[in-house]
Amino acid sequence: MSAAQSRLSQVASHMNATGKAALLEKRPDDVVVTTALRTPITKGGKGGFKDTAGADLLHGAFRALIERSGIDPNLVEDIAVGCVLAPGGGATEFRAAALAAGFPDSTAVKSLNRQCSSGLQACADIANAIRSGMIEIGIGAGVESMSTQYGPQAVTEFSELLENHKAAAECKVPMGKLSEQMAKDRHISRESQDQFAVDSYRKAGVAQKQGLFNEEIVPLKVRWTDPKTDEEKEVTVSVDDGVREVTMQSITKIKPAFAKDGTIHAGNASQISDGAAAVLLMKRSTAERLGQKILGKYVAASIVGVPPLLMGIGPWKAIPVALEKAGISKDDVDIFEINEAFASQCLWCANELGLPLEKINPKGGAIAFGHPLGCTGARQVSTLLYELRRTSKKIGVTSMCVGTGMGMAAVWVSE
Repeated sequence: MSAAQSRLSQVASHMNATGKAALLEKRPDDVVVTTALRTPITKGGKGGFKDTAGADLLHGAFRALIERSGIDPNLVEDIAVGCVLAPGGGATEFRAAALAAGFPDSTAVKSLNRQCSSGLQACADIANAIRSGMIEIGIGAGVESMSTQYGPQAVTEFSELLENHKAAAECKVPMGKLSEQMAKDRHISRESQDQFAVDSYRKAGVAQKQGLFNEEIVPLKVRWTDPKTDEEKEVTVSVDDGVREVTMQSITKIKPAFAKDGTIHAGNASQISDGAAAVLLMKRSTAERLGQKILGKYVAASIVGVPPLLMGIGPWKAIPVALEKAGISKDDVDIFEINEAFASQCLWCANELGLPLEKINPKGGAIAFGHPLGCTGARQVSTLLYELRRTSKKIGVTSMCVGTGMGMAAVWVSE
């Protein structure tokens, strides 16, 4: 290394150290998280929430948030809910869910859809509204009932105008096919994908057995119909029911899902799932005045676009932008929660960014316990902040690829 390169390296190291120190400082106008929680995540079509409407899952998360935080519902000014599949974006029923949960009519509610990043976008929207002074206290949430909404009816019909535009038409190519092609083009072997998936199942299984999800999960009592007897009964759902034991020996027997000679299958892709999550945000000064315990703080977020046919590379482009906004480097990050839409894309992004796999999804991810589309971005916040606190670490990143060719990421600090 030349003297100039050495000096540049020293300057970069100093800037990173300064950025990290500044990030860890506590300021009255920090946007902080005082409560973050989620329902269990259950298998679409056959799990514990298969007969529960998305708005009812959201209602359960709202009720639990009020109870756990002790917040006066009258103080919550706005709620943003990410959802992908609900007709009309769920706007009507999500407002109804908030009212039924105990929020007054003065609490506004909106729904939004940025596909797989909807839950994170909801949190970012609320954080930015607080930061700008538009509101003082708000909730970012996400929900999806893939059991009741997923299917052909969720696919939008394109007009002739859009069908005749190459890039526009590419927006509706199924993500499974896109990921299959990406894995082939970028030489991501089935063996590496399967190993990544097995590791996700293993980590999630260990975390579940050790009770590491208990703090973030709130049990819900729901009505459930037994498919064998058609008997309807009341059940309490308290754990993620998609977690199971998977080995390299068992996973290699699963047939490819999108091409006969493909590498992507049901074992190394995210599960179709149901679930909801909610995050309570406010300024640090507000939290201290109200006696709210602070779990962590929101720092910055990024949203980027990539070619529609390369939607899986979204985290690769979004994470560096979020880190730059936060003034830190990838080496400053203790944990990355990167959504496992497909093992292929998550693995490729990690390798291209040079991220140590031991820092990624330490409690497993969507391959192991599911990806309720609109919920995941908000779910990752509780998973990340509780794990940072448990391991006495500080800085985390949440990120995901986004359908139609986008990526999103956010930086969080634990307290």
